[in-house]
Amino acid sequence: MSLTLSDVKRIAHLAQLEMDEQHSAAMLDKLNGIFALAEQMQAVDTEGVAPLSHPLAAHMDVALRLREDVPTEPNRRDDYQQVAPKTEDGLYLVPKVID
Repeated sequence: MSLTLSDVKRIAHLAQLEMDEQHSAAMLDKLNGIFALAEQMQAVDTEGVAPLSHPLAAHMDVALRLREDVPTEPNRRDDYQQVAPKTEDGLYLVPKVID
């Protein structure tokens, strides 16, 4: 798969990016390079290859470092909600804007 210059211009238009001809051509080369790399990677036969938890796990004994899931900051919800116009059960109440 490769893009054309008109594809790049259309993408830039949809993203609301201003891009002159020189930058559009440079971006076309970069995007087509990314697609070419993806095609190369898809062409690799991975049949029978076990998924790795880490890229280096095939060569090293790597364990993912995980931390305890504990709060590190105090709960200050009540302090923050004191300045809100209306709250209820810990939620901010706002006017209805969609019918």
